[in-house]
Amino acid sequence: MNGVKTVLILGSTGSIGTQAFEVIGANREAFVVAGIAAAGSDPDAIIAQAREFNLRPDQVAVSRSDAAKQVAEALGGEVISGEDAARQLIEAHPADVVLNALVGAAGLSSTIATLDAGSVLALANKESLVAGGRFVVKQAQPDQLVPVDSEHSAMAQCLRAGRAEEVARFVLTASGGPFRRWSREEMMEVTPAQAVTHPTWSMGRMNTINSATMVNKGLELIEAALLFDIDPDIIDVTVHPQSVIHSMVTFVDGASIAQASPPSMKMPIAHALAWPGRVNGAQPALDFSEAFSWTFEPVDNEAFPAVELARSAVKQGDPYPAIYNAANEVAVDAFFAERIRFPEIVDVIAEVVGAAGEYARVPGSVEEILAVDGRAREAAAEVIERIEAGR
Repeated sequence: MNGVKTVLILGSTGSIGTQAFEVIGANREAFVVAGIAAAGSDPDAIIAQAREFNLRPDQVAVSRSDAAKQVAEALGGEVISGEDAARQLIEAHPADVVLNALVGAAGLSSTIATLDAGSVLALANKESLVAGGRFVVKQAQPDQLVPVDSEHSAMAQCLRAGRAEEVARFVLTASGGPFRRWSREEMMEVTPAQAVTHPTWSMGRMNTINSATMVNKGLELIEAALLFDIDPDIIDVTVHPQSVIHSMVTFVDGASIAQASPPSMKMPIAHALAWPGRVNGAQPALDFSEAFSWTFEPVDNEAFPAVELARSAVKQGDPYPAIYNAANEVAVDAFFAERIRFPEIVDVIAEVVGAAGEYARVPGSVEEILAVDGRAREAAAEVIERIEAGR
């Protein structure tokens, strides 16, 4: 890797953001933090990050006004604030790489702004790609859109083993979440506290609950189809509880190439920041002098229908993936509010996607994407009210 890269970190206080700081802090000769953005749920963490990397107040963006005021007072100057603070940061401080680790479809405007600015987009905010669909893909230049998700990073690395025309199938691995081998009936009694306890990964609330429902794997299937411009029917999903093999690519001669490493996000984060290079010592490697085993099993699509629902959505094309994502975000909030039960999260998604014909038009702008997103959220809220009324 040659030269020093400037980096903006969006979602700086979340799981991906904090691990990115650890990677950059250990490799200051390779990366410089040019700015950070966060919603503002932890202003003390924002202040600490800004001070650690000697950021000026104008290099800090905080969405929540109350948190922005607290951060500004601590740093001794005005910070960027408001709902579009992250986008403003991108426009005010051009950087070589923008790590978008914001949560949910709210990261869409920052994704578009990054692509418009010509920066490399290290994408951890899969929802913005899912919501934006091919509209987002068309905005990207070659090698501008780099995945951070461990599964897609793995696929990108495996693809280096052959030419595009030699690829037969993609294999997307899933941990199975905390309720692997549970039936739908057993999951009816799942509580929010149980659903946010992941057996392998340490993630934010939304990603953890999405892993438990396997919606996360559905979103990743959609993301893979868009990132690599492939037919979703050649993407296999397999449950791999150890989370050591992050994904595989099978070639036409029968060879399956896997990317394996201990379950940590530091390597894919570092790889995305340094793309196409690698960061020495980004995380520990596997120790093959020790005994261990890896297992694989098929997805139980009856108990976890989210994956095949996502496959159907991406096959239908835009804006169905956006509708899938929007309905999920509303349903997850309803689950945490104890308005619906755990399996009903995906029930809500299925009903909203299935009834979306009246407004499911291919969007041609960010405004049209957001309009579809908003209509899907309204539809999800109506379904949830009906579920509650039927109790």
